[in-house]
Amino acid sequence: MTAPKYRIRLKSRTPEQWAAIVVIALAAVGFAVALGLCAAVNLLTFAPPWMAALPSLSMSRALIMSQASTAASSVLPGGDAIGLAFSYHALRVWGFSANENAVAIATTGVWNQFANVSFAVVAVAALALTGQSNPVLTTAALIGLVALVTAVGLFALALHDERHARQVGAVAERIVNRGLRLARRPPRSGWDEGLAGFREHAIGLLRRRWLALTAATLLGHLTVFLVLYASLRAIGVTSDEVTFAEAFAAWSLIRILTSVPITPGGLGVVELGLTSLLVGFGGGQPQVVAAVLVYRVLTIVPTLVLGLIAAATWKRLNPGVVA
Repeated sequence: MTAPKYRIRLKSRTPEQWAAIVVIALAAVGFAVALGLCAAVNLLTFAPPWMAALPSLSMSRALIMSQASTAASSVLPGGDAIGLAFSYHALRVWGFSANENAVAIATTGVWNQFANVSFAVVAVAALALTGQSNPVLTTAALIGLVALVTAVGLFALALHDERHARQVGAVAERIVNRGLRLARRPPRSGWDEGLAGFREHAIGLLRRRWLALTAATLLGHLTVFLVLYASLRAIGVTSDEVTFAEAFAAWSLIRILTSVPITPGGLGVVELGLTSLLVGFGGGQPQVVAAVLVYRVLTIVPTLVLGLIAAATWKRLNPGVVA
């Protein structure tokens, strides 16, 4: 007996169906390219705020330092403290003074929080203009605004004149030394002199570079939102489901909530929070979950990969030479 022969007949398609398949494939490729470009632009905006705060810092060094410190903040216990410690150490090795480092770290940190609070306030206003409101977002924006005003007030007081700077430094030194005594650690000294030197560098920097620092900080944050918005549209969450203002509001709320490092890189908090908010605004749950995951992959994985490479290679740059 001979084995039966089976024939696989491919289903024929009409020219219209083939045209539709080609259009869908091209659209998918287009979305993938657009997402890749958004992610690449986001990576490039890590450097300009540091270059504004340290005018003699080169683009290459700023990228290496920012990628490595961000990667460390995202995965290591201690989060932002570890990232800042790495940034400070790298800058010292490259020849920047302690005062220059302190001013750069303080100003970029304050400007980042200013951006987070500003976006939350803008998001509340944008929702109000569309006849919507979000009590959680409004509360978070108000709390963030109060905290920011307090921090900026202390920052301004320290910079007001040398006498105030020394007073703030002396008070901070006493508070820290009380904690150190409880921990049986040696006390610190010279904070009044240190803050006076900090004030001199900070005033000079802000007079010359405040506009560049503000623009670079805002641009860096907005490119992160661009990745989220592109992810939503690429996955198929339409503007009828989640509008631009709603997507911006959800992103702004999560940014301000995760400014307090609950988990490294906001892992879990960002995914759950963004998904809940976007679904609450009207997005389909499967599409929103997929879009949020794409957004997180594009904003975390490239930084982790480049951060590991940067952490392994940054010392190869000539130490002690500010390029």
